Amino acid sequence: MRPLAAIAILSSLALVPTSQALAQQASAPFVIAQTGRGFANLDDAVQSVREGTATILIAPGVYHQCTVQQGGFITFRARKPGTAIFDGTACEGKAAFVLRGRGSVVDGIVFRNMHVSDGNGAGIRTEMGNLTVTNSMFLNSQEGILGGEPTDQKIVIDHSTFSGLGQCDETTDCSHSIYLANKGSVTVTRSRFERGTGGHYVKLRSPHVTITDNSFDDSQGRKTNYMIDLPDGATGLIAHNVFVQGSHKENWSGLIVVAAESQTYPSAGLTVEDNVASLAPGAKRGTAFVATLSHDPITISGNRLGAGIVRFQQR
Repeated sequence: MRPLAAIAILSSLALVPTSQALAQQASAPFVIAQTGRGFANLDDAVQSVREGTATILIAPGVYHQCTVQQGGFITFRARKPGTAIFDGTACEGKAAFVLRGRGSVVDGIVFRNMHVSDGNGAGIRTEMGNLTVTNSMFLNSQEGILGGEPTDQKIVIDHSTFSGLGQCDETTDCSHSIYLANKGSVTVTRSRFERGTGGHYVKLRSPHVTITDNSFDDSQGRKTNYMIDLPDGATGLIAHNVFVQGSHKENWSGLIVVAAESQTYPSAGLTVEDNVASLAPGAKRGTAFVATLSHDPITISGNRLGAGIVRFQQR
């Protein structure tokens, strides 16, 4: 019979991961950067974080998986931007990533082919916590990013692509490339919107917006509406963007439309400046660059508008 002390030593050694085990963990598709622990399924990695803070590194691959973040602060980061692809699988009938933790960062990830029965299949559904999205792509889906928390939620979207998104034919309500309804702020910068398939490119029900240095190319769009819809009003800045209005529109009456549904938020102080807007070849219907149903003063200056585009329209 072995002495008890020897048994205790052997037992403790058994709990120490071998170098082979560590290598296997590190080669798993989903790895917690802080610990090196690897997982075969993203949702298992997410649930392991609980209320903590972690970065999940995602290996190149096409994943038919989804996850629901229930807590904690999690950064989802592709090991190489553009190579971690989440294709066609939605959790809770909502999105590939359903986020309701303390906060989330999504970096370098591709979401594509998201379709659900209610017409709102999205790459990301944000329900709680601040959100930053960067270097990511949203392709050929009903929606790119959807959601919003009814508190002071801050959402930042930077250097990302939204292509082949939106619908108004599948369900009673339209879907959009981005549709956010948070009572804090939304910032959209250095991103590209193109080839919309219905709805608006950016629809925001938020009191404060910053939309700068983006490209809105509707030349290949089909059944699209506004480039930017602020249906409840908003203050903030829309600047240094390039807009090209296509010819296959469902609603061609405005590029930037303010307070079309309500005046929940004041629009006084909204500034639209130094943008470039034109009609695509073959687009013959004129449009308003900025249209508003609010009588709050909006600052419009320094914009370069092509033929057929009226600077401002009070409705």
